Order: sequence, then structure tokens, then C-alpha cells
Amino acid sequence: MIERSHWHPVALAQDVAALPVSATLLDEALVLWRDAAGQVQAWADRCPHRGARLSMGRVVTGRLECPYHGWQFAPDGACVHVPAAPAFTPPSTHVAQTHAVCEAHGLVWVCLQPGDPPSEPPWFAAEAEPGLRKLNCGPYDVATSAPRIVENFLDMAHFGFVHTGYLGSREHTALADYQVHDTPAGPVATGCRVLQPRSNLHSERASEVAYRYAVLGPYTAALIKVPEPGSLAGHLASTGYQESIGLFICPTAPEHSRIWFRLAVADFEASAESLRGFQDTIFRQDQPVLESQRPRRLPLDVRAERHSPADKMSSAYRRHLVRLGITFGVLP
Repeated sequence: MIERSHWHPVALAQDVAALPVSATLLDEALVLWRDAAGQVQAWADRCPHRGARLSMGRVVTGRLECPYHGWQFAPDGACVHVPAAPAFTPPSTHVAQTHAVCEAHGLVWVCLQPGDPPSEPPWFAAEAEPGLRKLNCGPYDVATSAPRIVENFLDMAHFGFVHTGYLGSREHTALADYQVHDTPAGPVATGCRVLQPRSNLHSERASEVAYRYAVLGPYTAALIKVPEPGSLAGHLASTGYQESIGLFICPTAPEHSRIWFRLAVADFEASAESLRGFQDTIFRQDQPVLESQRPRRLPLDVRAERHSPADKMSSAYRRHLVRLGITFGVLP
């Protein structure tokens, strides 16, 4: 399936340290670990000897050791030591299944496609802004498909109902018209404007906030916030930078996902716990609604669900998934 040829986030980079870490991607069990050089490795979580889970093992002198019989594997996946037969030289067939892996945006990313992976994971443009503070929120484990979560992230029409008192209000539910443009990476929405009672941790009064949304990959998106002059307290209004939120989803199963948000904000004074707490509040409002949607897999047939002019960004996203040939987490 085409999803195997894309990069997907699977864990916080900081969580892959001295011990092996288990993860799941596209219904496949993975083990993540770091070798003696500190490079992250991502393998199938299965020892080629007797099928034990390598994530239950340990790292010994830069090698991954199986918990069952102690077979040790070098970073290239080759078995280099069999404790029960120390004089035995394992042949080239005694090898763990390895996957392409890299680190970006504070996360470990994996591509399951054999051979050359894409050049890099989806790029979060705010990463390059030196005047913005970056931190990750999550993970959140959600019982729905990754495309349902992306579509919710791109949707402004639910703000006044799901996020009343924060991102919207029932008194201001009508959306101004906005524009959608197709790009090779995915659709982009510009001219999005919403009156928000509390758009961020420091908001003291309601303000109209301008957004730009961008789909960066099949299960990745970003929003860029452009606050009105004087609408945010203190230095937040005068930095000149556009604060952003990145949405990074690991499709663990067709109807289950793991999510991280990456904040790029101009606030260097609030604690990380406070910033994460605000984002947690917003997403915990979304989660029960997301998990209530049926079907959990996103329907790509335009006749399967009803639409309004406010849905043109989500409709563009669905068309983009069709063009990509995405099958995981969707209904044709």
C-alpha cells in the first residue's frame, strides 16, 4: 500500500534512550532503539530466531539483545552473537528486519517501504523560525482513523460548538469565505478568519484571528496563526513571527491513531506545562466527538456524507487522498 512509502511519526525522540521502545505503525509492531553512536534504529519487533518481541530486550554495548535467547544484533540488523553457541558465525540470513528511520520536529519518523525512502519527513515551516519556541504535546491515543483527525484539524465550523469559550462561540458561528489552493504537498486554505474568545494561553479578550491551513502529508497538517495587532498580551503581539501548530499523526491501525502537536510560539515565559495544558484542553474537547464519528474511516466517496460551502477545505483534503491513492484509514 502507498502509505508504506511515506514517513510517519512513531515516538518522541526523547523517549528513545537507553531502553528499547515499542511502537506500532500501519498495523505493524516496531522496536526503536539507539546504537552506540546515538543513532536511532527502527526494526520489526520480531526476533528472526523464534519470533520474540525485541522491544522486551535490552541494548548491550551498542547492540540490541533479544530477551529470549540473548541473540545480539548490530545496527545494520545482522546477528553478531549467539550466546548458546559462541563459536558460531551467524550467516547473512540471520538478520532482523530494519526500516528507514530519522528524527525531525522532536519526533522519530519511520518509512516502511523497502529501498530508498522519501528525502525527508513533511516539513513544518515554523521549525526554521529562530524567534519561536518549539515544544511537542502528546501523545494522544485516539480511537478513530488518522484522516478523520486531519479533517477535524482543518475544520473551523465546529469551533463555536466544540470549543465554546475558547476557539469560538455560539453567537458567532458563521464563517467568512476563504480560499483553497492545491499544492503538490496538499491543499492550502488562506483567508480564514474566526472570532475567538480565547485563542491562546494569554488571551484576555476576544479577538479575530486569521489562519492559514496547510496539508503537509496524508496524515500531517499545520495551521499558521496571524493575530490582529494588539489582540495578544505583551510581547506576543510584537514579535513579527507567525505562530504555528503542527499536527503529526501515527496511523497505528485503520481506526486507531496516535497524535502529537508541535507548538511554535513566541511565548518564552510560560511554563511548558502551561502551554501543553492549554493544547490538552482544546484536544480533549475534540476527542470524544472524533471517537463518536461513524464510520471511523474517512469516506472518500463524495456521496457518502453531506457537505456545505464551509467544508471546502476538508473536501479538498479528501480529493488529495484520492489522488495519492491512500487506502489506510479511509473508505473508497
